[in-house]
Amino acid sequence: MRNFTVKFVVCIGFLSACGGLWAQEIVTAERYLESVSRVYGEVKDYEARVVIRSGSTDMRGNLSFLSPSFLRIDFTDPAEQVIVFNGDLLTVYLPGQRAVLSQAVTSSRRTGAAGASLASAQGLNLLRRNYIPSFVSGPGPVPLDEGSEEQVIKLRLTRRSVSEGFREIILSVNPESRLIRRIEGRTIAEGTVRFDFMDVRTNLGIPEGRFIYDSPASAFMYNDFLFRDTE
Repeated sequence: MRNFTVKFVVCIGFLSACGGLWAQEIVTAERYLESVSRVYGEVKDYEARVVIRSGSTDMRGNLSFLSPSFLRIDFTDPAEQVIVFNGDLLTVYLPGQRAVLSQAVTSSRRTGAAGASLASAQGLNLLRRNYIPSFVSGPGPVPLDEGSEEQVIKLRLTRRSVSEGFREIILSVNPESRLIRRIEGRTIAEGTVRFDFMDVRTNLGIPEGRFIYDSPASAFMYNDFLFRDTE
């Protein structure tokens, strides 16, 4: 009887230990997204090559980001096109039309502007607030694309309310750095927009001066091209 009791206690202890290890290894999608957000909370700035695909059209350029919401993309395709957001003013230069589009962002629009880049602490906080995360195919790494050797963790974010612009968003995250490799959003009109981030370099000491844009003197100016505030 005593031997049976000892074996029983040892068995229970073993199972309890294994159960503890098993519980530690469980990572929910919500916790994983939170850990990605923490990583970006330590990122003061970054540079990356970016490819933006909308439908069948690709645009390529070099992206600069400075926390909390400074963003600049200098495009190589279309050449010379520029998008700049300095926290207060969104500027888009379209060289083909010799047009500069600008939009001032007032306090009532500031929250939305803070999410100008979803690949940031501000953007991820918005996603965590407005979307429900789940793993696309489990918490383990999967190929970025079918047949790709690049491995990522894929999260599916489903909107909490119909007011969100994307029905769902797929985040592909580098499993080692926990930096976002790809953002793919499905719009209300069933279109898709995809952002690929490559060669990401963080905490470079990017100055605010990089987000000052001097428009070409020959360009036509169009103000408040997105909306008008009545404040």
